[in-house]
Amino acid sequence: MLCELGRPGGGPRIDELKRTSVCKRSPDVQTYFHDSHMVRISITTSFRPRGVIITRLESFLPKPGTRILSSVRACNHNRHFSSRIPLPPLFKMDSKLASIIEQVKVDIITPTQQYDNARQLEEVSRTFISDTITVPTKEMFAYAVQTSLGDDVYNEPSTIALEAHIAKLTGKEAALFVSSGTMGNQLAIRTHLQQPPNSIICDVRAHINKYEAGGAAIHSGALQNALTPKNGHHLTLKDIEPHVVFGTDVHSAPTRIICLENTLNGTIMPQSDIIEIADFALKNDILMHLDGARLWHVAAETRTPIDELCAPFDSVSLCFSKGLGAPVGTCLVGPKPFIQKARWFRKIFGGGMRQTGVLAGSVAYALTHNFPLLPRVHALAKRLQAGLEGLQVGILSPAETCMVFYDPSTIGVEYWEIIDRAAALPNPISLTGSRLVVHIQTSPKAVEDFLLLIRTLKEEKVQAGIVPSPINSDGMRNVYVRATRPSHPPDDSTH
Repeated sequence: MLCELGRPGGGPRIDELKRTSVCKRSPDVQTYFHDSHMVRISITTSFRPRGVIITRLESFLPKPGTRILSSVRACNHNRHFSSRIPLPPLFKMDSKLASIIEQVKVDIITPTQQYDNARQLEEVSRTFISDTITVPTKEMFAYAVQTSLGDDVYNEPSTIALEAHIAKLTGKEAALFVSSGTMGNQLAIRTHLQQPPNSIICDVRAHINKYEAGGAAIHSGALQNALTPKNGHHLTLKDIEPHVVFGTDVHSAPTRIICLENTLNGTIMPQSDIIEIADFALKNDILMHLDGARLWHVAAETRTPIDELCAPFDSVSLCFSKGLGAPVGTCLVGPKPFIQKARWFRKIFGGGMRQTGVLAGSVAYALTHNFPLLPRVHALAKRLQAGLEGLQVGILSPAETCMVFYDPSTIGVEYWEIIDRAAALPNPISLTGSRLVVHIQTSPKAVEDFLLLIRTLKEEKVQAGIVPSPINSDGMRNVYVRATRPSHPPDDSTH
C-alpha cells in the first residue's frame, strides 16, 4: 500500500519506529518497524538543517483503519532531522479491489470439521487398502507446529536436523528430504546414471518397475530389466547374474544399477542374499540402490539396526508416510557428492520445497512415537492370517510384516462379494482385493469383524453346496489381485 506525502509538518511525535536499513545520501529508502507494522519510507534530504521531505511510504501488514504517526531520523553525516507528520490512513479500500478480495477468499474447513476428522480416523482404523491412509494425530501436529520456519531451498533448520539424523541413522554421509518415495527412487536412479545407454535390474514386482509411471525411462533414459525370482519370494544372485550386461557391445545397454526393495509386498529379503548381491556388484562396478520405503518394518521384525540394513547399498530411499504414519516425506541417503547432485535434480524435477519444518516435525514425531508401534502391527497381521487360515481361506503371501495376501476362491467367494458386503456393514470396512494391509491405526476389532464376515460368507457358500478347495497355484503367480465385478450379477441363491 502506498501513500504519497508532502513536506513534513505538524502532528504528534512518535519515537517507537526502529530503523532497519542503512541510510545513504538522498534519495534513500529506510525501513522501520512500529508495533506490528513494517513501514518503508523514502526520504529526500537537503543539506539545510531541517530539510527532510518524505516522498513515499509503504506499510506492510497494516491493521485495518490504523493511522501510523512517525518520527523520521535521517542519518546523513550524523545529522538528525526531526519531523512530526500526521499520516493519513495507510489503506483505503476501493470497490474493485474489495470485489477481487472477496473472490480470492476461501474457507476449506467445514462446519462439522471436528466431527468429520473423528469419523475419518474411525474409517482409517477399518481400512485394509494401504498404510498410506494413516492420518496425523493432534499430538503429532502439536509437536510439528513448534518447528522452524525456514525455506528448504535456502536453509530450513528443522529439516536440516532431520536430514542429519537420518544420515547418521543409516550410516550414510548425507540425506535429502523429498516429497515421496517415488521421487526418492527416481532421484537416486537419475543421480547415479551419467551418460546413456544404461540399464537397471530390479524385481518384476518392484515399485520402481510397476508403480512409478516408467520414471526410469522418462527421467534417466534407462532400460529396466525386471526379473522374476525363481524362489517365488525374493531375488538372489543366481537370478541376477545371468542377466547382468557387461562389455561394450553396441547392441546392449550395460547394467549400471541393481535396485532391490525391502520389504516387497510385505516380505523381508534376507540380509545374507543382499550382501551376496552387493559383493558381486562391487566387484563389477555396479551400483546398488535400495527402495526401503518400508525398511522400518524389517528393522522392527528382525531386530537389525537400520545402518546395518543400509550398509550394502550406495543409496537408500526411506519413506515416512507409510508404516510410520507421517503425512508426507521420504529421505534419500548416500555419499555427500551424490546428495548434492540429487538436490540439484530435485530442483529440476520441481521437487524443491519451502517451509518444510512442519513436515520434518511430523516425521520426527513419527520416528519417535510410531516406530515402536510396528511390532504390534506385525502381530495383528499375523492374527489376521491365522484367522483366514482357520477358515480355509488361501494365503498367497504370508504376514511377514504388515501385509497378508489372500485368495477367497478356496471357499467359493469372490473378492467383489467381500468388498460389497464389507461396505454394507453397520460399521463399514474398506478393501480393494487380495492385499490386506495392517497399519498403526488399524483397529483389532476391524480384524475380528473382517474374519466374522469371511466366516459368514463361507457358511452361505457351504449352504449353497460349495465345498472348500485348495489354491490352484502356478508357482510364481501375481499375488496382488484387484477385485473385478462380473458383467452379470450372480444368482441370489448363492448368497
